Amino acid sequence: MTCIVGPPHRSGPQLKLLMHKLPIISGKKLIAALKRVGFIEVRQRGSHVSLQKITTGRTYKTVVPLHRELAKGTLLDILQQTGLEKDDLIELL
Repeated sequence: MTCIVGPPHRSGPQLKLLMHKLPIISGKKLIAALKRVGFIEVRQRGSHVSLQKITTGRTYKTVVPLHRELAKGTLLDILQQTGLEKDDLIELL
């Protein structure tokens, strides 16, 4: 007997990020967008740029690879590390 199982149930922040498609952007374009919301370039090592934003309650840090196209998982991780929503990113582009 074969049992068919549907996709896993998603809710909360994961569902919100999956409702719309993520844009396909380069690392340079993402860095420019993050700088517009107050991130500063801390350092660069090879093809990876470290960015930081210090606020009253928290310090946000992330590393952006300088790839032509960022993988969706990489972009999602960077959004989570920066405290931005997907819609915020789309507005910045």
